[in-house]
Amino acid sequence: MKLATWNINSLTVRLPQVLEWLSSNPVDVLALQELKLTDDKFPHAAFKAAGYESVCFGQKTYNGVALISRTPAQDVVRNIPGFDDDLARVISGSFTLPASAGETTPATGGAVQTIRVVGAYFPNGQEPGSDKFEYKLAWLKGLRDWLRAELLVHPNLVLMGDYNITFDDADVWDPVGMKDQIHCTDEERYELNALVALGLVDAHRLFPQPAKSYSWWDYRDFGFRRNHGLRIDHILVSKALQPRVVACSIDKLPRKNERPSDHAPVVVALG
Repeated sequence: MKLATWNINSLTVRLPQVLEWLSSNPVDVLALQELKLTDDKFPHAAFKAAGYESVCFGQKTYNGVALISRTPAQDVVRNIPGFDDDLARVISGSFTLPASAGETTPATGGAVQTIRVVGAYFPNGQEPGSDKFEYKLAWLKGLRDWLRAELLVHPNLVLMGDYNITFDDADVWDPVGMKDQIHCTDEERYELNALVALGLVDAHRLFPQPAKSYSWWDYRDFGFRRNHGLRIDHILVSKALQPRVVACSIDKLPRKNERPSDHAPVVVALG
């Protein structure tokens, strides 16, 4: 089973790129962020023609998230229950989890196992000390409080999306120049590690990765060509799923497209 996340930075503009990528990379679930369109404009028919189901939570101009999947999402939840927010940032759904290699029956004793996928577009935060930064910290706490309870109900859980936070200096092309700037502050990294402490693990770092592996590059100053990037798109898997993770990588190829998103897809494979 393969899962992926991609901040597409306008599905209206980049739908052909998403469909082309899915054709070459037939993942089971793709979480999209920054749709930048309302639900009534979502291209369900285009995904259906490509063999995919879709659920969305859109918003005009900014934000918006979706789950694109081979099988229909079950028990879909939009945003963070218990956290008052007008912005479309989170969409969750459950999917059937295939038996692992050598497993004749699911570990649950015959019942079908499911995987809970949470696709999220974390707030940017703008700059430390701003109102948007305070909103980001409050949002992160709200997400953590909710996920603590979700993990009790859904031990097979994946949280993936555009986190807008780096884990440490290895995720930053210029850690000295960006120290204490947005995406790299101690406050943001504390909240990110607090999510990990719930019982999640960074799938990307379960495997050796090339140095300077980033998932986002600024459009300006030839950021991609110079590899001046950040790793801010993450896939966190629960401890229950960790033994099944067999690979995780960043696909930089779509960043070379004409009019690309500034983010690249991140893909995790479960065995």
